Amino acid sequence: MPATVLALLAARDSDTRQMYAEYLRQFTYEIDEAEDGPEALAKAMSRHPAVIATDSQLPRVSGLELCRLLRSDVLTRSIPIIVMTDDAIANEVDQCDLADAVLVKPCLPERLATEIVRLLSQSQELRVRGLAMREKIAVQVARSNELIARSHARIRRRVWSHEHQRRDTTRPPAPPPALVCPACDWPLRYTKSHIGGVSARNAEQWDYFECARGCGRFQYRQRTRKVRHLG
Repeated sequence: MPATVLALLAARDSDTRQMYAEYLRQFTYEIDEAEDGPEALAKAMSRHPAVIATDSQLPRVSGLELCRLLRSDVLTRSIPIIVMTDDAIANEVDQCDLADAVLVKPCLPERLATEIVRLLSQSQELRVRGLAMREKIAVQVARSNELIARSHARIRRRVWSHEHQRRDTTRPPAPPPALVCPACDWPLRYTKSHIGGVSARNAEQWDYFECARGCGRFQYRQRTRKVRHLG
């Protein structure tokens, strides 16, 4: 294991702590120790170890109460906890439902080390899964935002199109020009204008004229400034 992995051992008996600590250091764990519940809680809060192994019968604050306190704090609730109990009485073991593992003493150091490796591997797998899930969610959110943006754009285009009124009028936005008949050079008489186009933003105007001398009807397109004979 890497040297950065910190394990906190909490037990009232110094010889027990020393036995476990010496064995775990062979695997390059960094070991911190606590002899009672308050000390274990303080070190868990300040140092945030990768795993905590605690005796169920700690002085002042029991190992079971320590589990409850650690699980109630957002900074420590995800730390794997191993509870070691002096007996296998069912009700005591059942009270350890907040622990990730319960070991019945006498518990050999090898057994504790195996359980620590299992919990740390499990914790690492959960972190990897959590990262993958967060990345997947981020991709889904980005995709959803893109679809929402496209939907809003389509709605805006439809709204603009519906709000744009294609109509005939004698009071067009752009004043019709003064034109002469291409055939007889007589001034053309303005009759009406048609407002069209795909939307209000892209409106077009066509002006219609008649020749008083009977040469026919003419259309003038504002955008292209071209006159077309309609017959």
